[in-house]
Formats: sequence, C-alpha cells, structure tokens
Amino acid sequence: MRELYGLSVSPELVSKVTDAVHDEIREWQARPLDDVYAIVYFDAVRAKIRDEGLVRNKAVYLGIGVTCTGRKEVLGLWIEQTEGARFWFAVMNELKARGLLDVLIAVVDGLKGFPEAIESVYPEAVAQTCIVHLIRHSLAYAS
Repeated sequence: MRELYGLSVSPELVSKVTDAVHDEIREWQARPLDDVYAIVYFDAVRAKIRDEGLVRNKAVYLGIGVTCTGRKEVLGLWIEQTEGARFWFAVMNELKARGLLDVLIAVVDGLKGFPEAIESVYPEAVAQTCIVHLIRHSLAYAS
C-alpha cells in the first residue's frame, strides 16, 4: 500500500477488513455459475499469503470463464499446497456442482493429467495448452 498509494496500513486493519468481508467471500465462492462457458482459462498466480503466522509465497489457482457473449468472469480462486490432476478434478466437480454444465474450450498449462481431469467431468470440452506455456515448454528444446 505504501509503494502504490503512499498509505500505511497496519496488519490489524487488514485483519479487520478481512473479517468484515469474510461472509461475502464465502457467498461469492459458492455462487451459481452459468450453464456454459465458451472458454475457461485455468492457471495460477503467485501471491504473498499469511499462513500460520508467516507470510509465504503461495500459488493461487484461478478459473476465468468467458461467456458465449464474450463477458469474462472469475469462476473461482483456490489455494492448495500442491497442484495436480486430483486437485483439478476436485475443482471441476466443484464448478459442476455450482451449475457449470459444459465448457467448450479449456485453456490449461502443461500439467500432466490436467486435460484428463477436465475431460472426466466435461467430456465434450477441448483441452488446449496455453500459448505462453507452449512457448515456455518448447524453449527447453531450443538452444
């Protein structure tokens, strides 16, 4: 906050604000979703998160859906210790339980088992590797 806005914010204020919006966040996380999304992007961003009294860099996994009219929506955010096919399978089941019946294209990183996790819940979905991840993986084979 100091770097961006020149404001000093105490840890206590951050905790009070977090506590004040906690119920709304839970409600948002469980909200119903549209039946179909044309494209859903699944990836992670790194963020500093307080965990058991320590601030650690953690991955926040996210799903961003593009509706058939082109509107983007954040479908969910998840924090998990490890990313794997089992984790993504649980995410797909959560999305289905919230009303998402079909995904046309799922854009993912190159994680092994990820396309299978998607296709097990959304069998008609086309799983496509993100172009950024394709380029990164291909650089391993170029001098």
